[in-house]
Amino acid sequence: MRDDQSAESLTLQQLGEFAVIDRLVLGRRQPAMVELGPGDDAAVVSARDGRVVLSTDMLVQDRHFRLDWSTPHDVGRKAIAQNAADIAAMGARPTAFVVGFGAPADTLAGQVSALADGMWEEAGKIGAGIVGGDLVRCPQWVVSVTVLGDLDGRPPVLRSGATPGASVAVAGELGRSSAGYELWHSAIDGFDELRRRHLVPLPPYGQGGVAAAAGAQAMIDISDGLVADLRHIAEASAVGIELSTEAMADDHDALTAAADALGAEPWRWVLGGGEDHALVACFGGAVPDGWRVIGRVCDGPARVLVDGQEWAGYPGWQSFE
Repeated sequence: MRDDQSAESLTLQQLGEFAVIDRLVLGRRQPAMVELGPGDDAAVVSARDGRVVLSTDMLVQDRHFRLDWSTPHDVGRKAIAQNAADIAAMGARPTAFVVGFGAPADTLAGQVSALADGMWEEAGKIGAGIVGGDLVRCPQWVVSVTVLGDLDGRPPVLRSGATPGASVAVAGELGRSSAGYELWHSAIDGFDELRRRHLVPLPPYGQGGVAAAAGAQAMIDISDGLVADLRHIAEASAVGIELSTEAMADDHDALTAAADALGAEPWRWVLGGGEDHALVACFGGAVPDGWRVIGRVCDGPARVLVDGQEWAGYPGWQSFE
């Protein structure tokens, strides 16, 4: 067995922090905007726009992922994807990620390598790099990711710019992750694509920039649930938002079979389910390719209506419940 293969079966404690870090960064190729990657006290990333868009998010084992459901590679991809979606929702392009990772001392080095491989795979899809981070001992896995982004000369797309009369449109699919979670939680086999979508989301990469170039007034990524996240736009913009279930019929129909197997209602997932990391935006003019209209902005009060009624269903993800 080669030395690098045998090291994969050693624990973090046996290898030591710096040996693990050396293994994780060896041979990785950084994109052009990374002037200095891992190996010094800090990284150097060019900000060609002159501004940096910045966001951070955290995944905690058994709260945001389960290692009996997800592989470490899956966890790595999910950690990058959900952070990239936050940058996209500002109309920006993710450029670099910084990762903090905590794990028990008896975690196998091979598991951490797989986590890093998943991160690099997902970052590579958007031309970004992983430029540094930290590794610490922790009672369970914790993955904390900070992401940097570039606006490419455009103003950021905020939550506060929606105006009455604008179209509300979505890029990506709705309800898949939430349906997948319920299938996993209920130990129902089959529905492999939905189960997979809970483990690794599929943000509509590139569409944040498309929306910004098309003049999007407001935008947010769907992490907590469609209605819950649109409520943030409604409150920040002091407008009402009306959604049409007819316009989301394809999302509903895609989930009907799984809902039947679970005895559930698909609209709970479409309207209340989070972690799809689709994007939803408001457009005062033409809606660009890759986006579909699901509602409209109207005069206040700040609220979200579904077919003219207040949504009384699942309110979306709550971090402390």
